[in-house]
Amino acid sequence: MNEHFDEGHRMLTINEAAPDFKAITTHGKISLSDFEGKWVVLFSHPADFTPVCTTEFIEFAKLHDELAGLNVQLIGLSIDSIHSHIAWIRNIEEKFGIKVPFPVIADLDMRVAKLYGMVHPGASNTSAIRCVFFIDPKRILRAMIYYPMSNGRNMQEIIRLVKALQTTDKHGVATPANWQPGDDVIVPPPSTTEKAEERIKEGYSCVDWYFCKKKIDG
Repeated sequence: MNEHFDEGHRMLTINEAAPDFKAITTHGKISLSDFEGKWVVLFSHPADFTPVCTTEFIEFAKLHDELAGLNVQLIGLSIDSIHSHIAWIRNIEEKFGIKVPFPVIADLDMRVAKLYGMVHPGASNTSAIRCVFFIDPKRILRAMIYYPMSNGRNMQEIIRLVKALQTTDKHGVATPANWQPGDDVIVPPPSTTEKAEERIKEGYSCVDWYFCKKKIDG
C-alpha cells in the first residue's frame, strides 16, 4: 500500500513497477515505455536558470556518454515550460560550453512530478526536489535518492549505483559499502544450516558462514 504526503503526492517504493508516463520534452514527446529494455535514470530539478541546477546539468551532461555505454537513458525533469528548458539549455551551451544531450521533461501540470512523488510540501509546494530514480530494463524501480533544494548531487554515486545494480543482476550477488567496480562482491548468505556448513568449504573468502566475498570478472 503506497503512502501519500497529501492528495496527489505519491510515495513510490523500491521494486514496484515504475509508473509509465507520456510527456513533452526538449527532444519531443516520450513515454517511459519507449525505453523498455534500457535502464533509465530519471532525475528532477527544482527550476531552470538556477545556479545549483546549472552545475548539476553540466555534470549530468558530462556523465551522459558513460551512462549510454551502460545502456542507460538519462531523462531530466522540472515543472518549467518547454521554452524555458530550451532557453536554459542554450544558455548552458553558450556560457559554459556544455551541450545537454538528454531529453528534459516540461512538467508544467506536475503530472509526472506527482506520479513519482517529486514534490515534497515540506520543501516546496510548487517545485520538484532533487530526486533520482533508477529504473531497470523491465521498468522496475530499483533505487531512489532524494536531495534537498539547497544541495547538489554527487554524480559519481549515481554512476556507481548503476554499476552496482547491474553487477547484482548479472552475477546474483550483493555489493558492500563503498563498492567500486573491480572490488570483491558479497555472496548471498546460505538459508539453511546444511548450506551454512557447506559455505565454508566452497572456496570463497569468508569471515564466517554468513559473510563471504568473491571476485568476479566483468
